[in-house]
Amino acid sequence: MIPILGLIIGLLIGLTVPYNIPAQYSNYVAVAILASLDSVFGALLANLKKDFRINIFITGFFSNAILAAGLAYIGDRLGIQIHLAAIFAFGNRLFTNFAAIRREIINRLEKRTKGLT
Repeated sequence: MIPILGLIIGLLIGLTVPYNIPAQYSNYVAVAILASLDSVFGALLANLKKDFRINIFITGFFSNAILAAGLAYIGDRLGIQIHLAAIFAFGNRLFTNFAAIRREIINRLEKRTKGLT
């Protein structure tokens, strides 16, 4: 219940507090958000599978975001769009985790309906 409450509060703050990210930081923020979402979806999947550990989530959340933003920064310094590799990797993992979450929920619903008949 607490994570859902935190999510709702975060969304409300994000939608109501006006804040503009400067254009030169957009690549860093984009990959950091994707990395963070990857961690959140991974945590949701782990929670559904009864394998969630808070220390894994917290370290993964921040280290993925920092690594992705760092790669984008190094790529900018070198004149190479390395952030695209991070976007591809985290985007792929997001869809993979989402599909696994969907399958887990469908399997649970099927088990419940079979148990009722």
